[in-house]
This record gives sequence, structure tokens and C-alpha cells, in this order.
Amino acid sequence: MAVTLKEVAELAGVSRSAVSRTFTDGASVSARTREKVEKAAKTLGYKPSLIARSLATNRTKLIGLVANNFQNPAFLDVFDLFTSELQKRGFRPLLVNLSAETSPKKFVELLRQYSVDGVIVATSTLPTSFATSFQAAGIPVIHTFGKYEANANVHVVGIDNVYCGTMAAALFAERGYRKVALLGGPEAATSTQDRAAGFLKAANDKGLEVAATCFAENYTYQAGRDAMQQVLQEGGIEAVFCGDDLICMGAMDAARAAGLSIPEEIGFMGFNDIAMAGWDAYSLTTIRQPIRDIILSSVELVVGMVENPTRSAEIRLFPCTIVERGSLKPV
Repeated sequence: MAVTLKEVAELAGVSRSAVSRTFTDGASVSARTREKVEKAAKTLGYKPSLIARSLATNRTKLIGLVANNFQNPAFLDVFDLFTSELQKRGFRPLLVNLSAETSPKKFVELLRQYSVDGVIVATSTLPTSFATSFQAAGIPVIHTFGKYEANANVHVVGIDNVYCGTMAAALFAERGYRKVALLGGPEAATSTQDRAAGFLKAANDKGLEVAATCFAENYTYQAGRDAMQQVLQEGGIEAVFCGDDLICMGAMDAARAAGLSIPEEIGFMGFNDIAMAGWDAYSLTTIRQPIRDIILSSVELVVGMVENPTRSAEIRLFPCTIVERGSLKPV
């Protein structure tokens, strides 16, 4: 049977509250008492209960990690970084899968039932109002990969998606393309809307003809391949900007199946720089998000909010970079 706190207290010759304080971060306990308690705990093989500690401190050390897009390999890196960084700081992630759900109500109630100390909404597909629902329920929240909205009083960590669309159009113009297409992610996603807005405006400013605009149903290879069929119906498309690498890979294979060579007859540009983008089969020119910087900043903010829930909202936008490979024709 598990050793109890009472048994440790008896062997150490101290009160149970002294044992509890010894194993509670930040609690006041004398050096002499700590030494006796730790010696008794080691002798008995006592391990403090995290559940009991949470009842005593009113802190669960749980952080809700609300996400979707699990079918995309890019999320594996995101999930790995979030979990490891939270655990380094003594917190544990409680993963919540949004799937196709866009209403925050049931997720707010779910995470309140688990008494999470904070929430990270880790998706670029939802408006900031989703995150503010947690804030309204009194739960510290960070919207990672979120859309910047001037009037939203919530922490947002991510990138400027509008400017990323501008970067793609500028590179197409630099490479001499004139008739181009936009193949975005799901149309309802705020990141898709912003990337499309930046791309379309910059394309117009630089004299590019955007002959086709379409959107994939989801962030998957097959969705990209299917959506590319619409682009190919236009004919004469010289380059395609895709709002996600996996979508782009599906689009590239659709173009090859139609007999087009890459980059000689048609060029492609993706987004995210997942590991597969560097594979020889794709050698995809893409826009890289500073994923690690975004996640480290998000974890730092959510831990800070647990300690100081009234901390003023911050907007942290990180710059993206173009990773050039072989899917666009050279200058």
C-alpha cells in the first residue's frame, strides 16, 4: 500500500501540515523540518500526491491545450514542443481535440470541470472571440497562432499572415511569373483569409493575374490534390501559392498526374516548412513559421498568467522567412 502523509509525519516527528508544506512549492518551512521530512520520506519511499497537493494549493498544474488539425504532420512538432516545455516548468498539458467544433461553450465547461490553471488555444483557424470565451469564464488564456485583432483584450502569439501572403506574391513577381493561382486552406479559417488577402493585394499591386482562387476542405494531402483539379481547369497557370505544405504536396502530385513538370511548366510555394517539404520528391519552396519561438513565448505567457491573472494582454507576432528549394523556377 502507498505510504501516507501521516506516516511520514509520525516518523519525522512533525505535524502533517509540516509535511504538506515541505512538498508544496513556495510554502514556508524551516530547514531543520525540511531535512527531517525529506529523510523520513526517503526511508518510507513516500511520493507526494499531486491530487492532494492541488486540493491544498488550489492549483492543479494542468494547462488545457485546445487544438485541431491533428491530421497534419506539422501538429506533431507543435504538440511535442508544447508538452515538453510545459513539463519543464512543472505543468501538465490536458489535450482537447476541437475536431470540427467551433463553439467554445462545451470546451469552456469541460476545462472548468478539470480546474485547469490556464488554457492555450493552439489553432490558426478560429477568431480571437473563441479564446476570449475562456477569459470571460475566469480562465487565463493564450491564443497561439491566433489572429491579431486590435480590440481583442487577449494574449495572442503568432505571425502576420497578411504579410506572409504578400511575401509569396512578391517572390512570384521576382521569379517572372505572371499568371498565378491561390490554393488556400479551409476558407473559414482566419489564417487562410489573411494569407489570401495579403497575396491578392500584393499580386494586384505587382501586376500579377490571379487566374484561379480556390480553397481545400481541410489541411490534408488529398484535399490539396482534389482542390488542384479546379486550378488545372483554368489552364496556363504558371505558379500556385498554397496555404499549407501538405495541401501543396497534394497539389504538386495532381499537377504531375496531369503531365506538368515542376518547376519547368508550373511552380509551387507552400507554407509551414514541415519536414517533408525538404524531401527530394517535393523540394518545396515554402514560408517557414518560427514554431519554436511561438511556442516558447506562449508557454512563458501562460505560466506568467497563472501567477498573475491580471497581466495586461500582449500581442507577440514573429517574422517568417522564405525557404527556397526547387519547386519554383530560378531567377
